Amino acid sequence: MTMTLTTTRITQDWPCQVKIPGSYDWERSAAKWLRELVPARYASYPALIRHPVLLARHAQLQVQQEIRVARTALQTARADLPGLGLPESVIEHTIKLYAAEVLQLQHIARSVRAVSRALAEHNLGR
Repeated sequence: MTMTLTTTRITQDWPCQVKIPGSYDWERSAAKWLRELVPARYASYPALIRHPVLLARHAQLQVQQEIRVARTALQTARADLPGLGLPESVIEHTIKLYAAEVLQLQHIARSVRAVSRALAEHNLGR
C-alpha cells in the first residue's frame, strides 16, 4: 500500500537520505538512514529489521540520549577540562565542538521525529 503525500508533511527537517513517503522503496531508505543512528549491534535485531517504525522509536531514544550527553559535556567542560592539563585553546575549541554537536543532534532529532511520524502513519494505513 502506498501512502498519499497529503497525510505526511515534508518539511525542512526531512532528511535528504530518505525518499518521500509514498514513493517507491521509501521505507527501505528510511530504515537504512535510521540504522546509521543507532549502535551497530541493533542493526541485526530481527524486530528492528522487520519493523522500521520500531527502529525509528529506538533511534528517537538514542538521539535524545546523545543530546543529553553532549549537553552535559558542554555544561561541564569549563570546570572539568582544565584539570586534564589541556591548553586553553583546546578547551575553547572543545566547547565550540560540543555546542555545535548539540545543535546538530537537535536537527537530527527533528528529522527522526518526521520520519517516525511518516512510518507510523504508513503502518496505521495498512
